Amino acid sequence: MSTELPPVAPEVLAEAVENLTPRLRKKLDAATEGCAAGAVLTADGTVTLRFGEDALVTLSPGPAGTITTADQAACSCLLAPRCLHRAAALGAAPLADTPPEPVAAAEPARPGEPGQPGQPPEPPEPAGSTETTGPTGPVEPAPALTAAQLRAAGALWHVAAEALAAGVTAGGAVVQAELLRAAHTARLAGLPRAEAAALRVVRGLRAARERRADQRLGDLTEAFRELLHTAGMLASDSADPALTGTTRRAYAPGGSLQVQGLCREPVLSATGYGGVVTHLLSPDGIPYSVSDVRPGGLARARGAGSASVALGGATLDHAGLARGGLRIVGATVSAEGRLGAGRGVRATPLPGTAWTEQPAARLFARPAAEAVAELLATPDAAESALLGCDVTVVGAAGEHLLVRETRPDAPLLRLVPAHPHPELAHTENLRRIASYPGLLLRVLGRPDLDRTATLRPLAVGPVPGAEHTLRLPEEWLGRADLGYDRLQGAHFPQGDAAPVPLPAAEGPDPLADSPLWRVRRLLETGVAGGRRAVAEAARGTDSLAAASYGPLRRAGLTGAAELAAALAAEADRRPRDVFGRLADPSPDGYAWAWLAAATHLAAAERCLIAASWAAAPGAAAPVSGR
Repeated sequence: MSTELPPVAPEVLAEAVENLTPRLRKKLDAATEGCAAGAVLTADGTVTLRFGEDALVTLSPGPAGTITTADQAACSCLLAPRCLHRAAALGAAPLADTPPEPVAAAEPARPGEPGQPGQPPEPPEPAGSTETTGPTGPVEPAPALTAAQLRAAGALWHVAAEALAAGVTAGGAVVQAELLRAAHTARLAGLPRAEAAALRVVRGLRAARERRADQRLGDLTEAFRELLHTAGMLASDSADPALTGTTRRAYAPGGSLQVQGLCREPVLSATGYGGVVTHLLSPDGIPYSVSDVRPGGLARARGAGSASVALGGATLDHAGLARGGLRIVGATVSAEGRLGAGRGVRATPLPGTAWTEQPAARLFARPAAEAVAELLATPDAAESALLGCDVTVVGAAGEHLLVRETRPDAPLLRLVPAHPHPELAHTENLRRIASYPGLLLRVLGRPDLDRTATLRPLAVGPVPGAEHTLRLPEEWLGRADLGYDRLQGAHFPQGDAAPVPLPAAEGPDPLADSPLWRVRRLLETGVAGGRRAVAEAARGTDSLAAASYGPLRRAGLTGAAELAAALAAEADRRPRDVFGRLADPSPDGYAWAWLAAATHLAAAERCLIAASWAAAPGAAAPVSGR
């Protein structure tokens, strides 16, 4: 019977494609398409794919279930291993996650602990379910770039520019393999951030070409922007050396710690992983986390919320830790703030504290707009930061829950499920809350910095001193984890005089109402159809150009208009010599023009998103055109 193909290491796929002749490379996309449907799992754990009568490809994954070496993929044809069948089979398999570089820890890790020796690294989390962790101390400054790093970054920039010029329509297996080869070279040179950006682009190209339901062109556009920015700045030797990134390290000594639980969050990955992450906070406000993420999908994500915490012998489950605390001796902590469970770790449970007490109280002490502005200024930390605020429920509007922060001139905020899977409790809980307009609510969640005034709540609780607010059981310690606890009618005010319901009408969206969408459409056109599509879209009469860029100029977005016009002109610039050959075939100029427009657009959108959190209803802060 058919089965899924084992993940393949990027460098193995890149080498297989590189070994093909130019004639076979032209046939690779057609050979790859649909070949996975005939995969068969044999009794010895290998996976076979048949190509005709004389070619049988055998994939023999290692103990971790991944193809990591070239000899684990074999073909029976006469051209093997430089054959089309083997490259097509590897190209149809999903890309494996890059393992972390081994770094010695202070204490030996327990076999099987996530992220430590003895277990494969956890996969990247899907949007909306990224694990929340925090910095554990000062980061050592990165050394200056070496000659090998500069060469690797330059090579990655070149293939990224070629991939952008090709677009999704021409970004087949050969283009992807070139990106994978350059990404592997960047990894060997010590540029993990550049490698990770390249792998995101390859995965995005695959999803777009396969027309997967969860594929978004905007996500691939952002992945291209990050890759070009990272590679271009590194290759020019003008970037901060910290742009090289840091490889995920083993757990380092953290000394003695005391942490208090904030909430727990289910983790569900598209690659079949599931589990829970419990968010913690130290007395000085540094965030930590304890995670338990392993293969198992939805069933494990649902059950892990009440699973035992494997940390230093502490007799707690994740539900208890989210409402309790720990005193840890000999802590081991990752660079991201995840607490490890080495043999020398000892943990003692502590009584929990309410959100009204420190250290949690400081999360709700300032306006949300201030916290969001700070996060937008530090994008690397923004993805994992939590934000707290007190709100008044307005009501449902489509799939959103509209609320208003309880401060003067506060804008409407949109609450959307942190995890939209219907088997998790987020969506159901938000729908029940929406049926109580006027309810006062304390919310802890993760701001969605790609959308205006949008928060993805992880937990809610009653507002201190308010009457028309939640009535939670005493053992819940004043908060409900929206992914696990299910709110019932008894948890809401009964017989209290409700405030006059506020109208459930969405206010203006400064991002959606801005003409910046014209720039985004041009950038996404380039990603989808390549350089030629941008040139074709920009050709036309002067009136057509005025219709495209005139609204931008009238809105004061002259910088965006000029960069978009420059991109269109560069895309259409194809000088040729007297023999009709391209005089400048390099895609560098086009890639820099695209990157300039994309970078300006991202900055302008950040300004509008920040304004959406701070502005009074109906008002939006202007965005500078330059």
